[in-house]
Amino acid sequence: MAMTLRLDPEDEKALALLAEAEGVSKQEATVRAIREAAARRLREDKVRLLSNAARGRYADLLDRLGQ
Repeated sequence: MAMTLRLDPEDEKALALLAEAEGVSKQEATVRAIREAAARRLREDKVRLLSNAARGRYADLLDRLGQ
């Protein structure tokens, strides 16, 4: 699917620098950045869920250790 991405001059420069540093086109740098951000968000969400589960599971132990 085609999409138009409008960037202000500062973001355009940042994208050009990123693409040049990675040796790819600006389009490829954009796609990579989107995928990396999505993967990071999914990892953060998974860690948050696992952490909440562990705190619930070990709440008594954590309370005793905190005393």
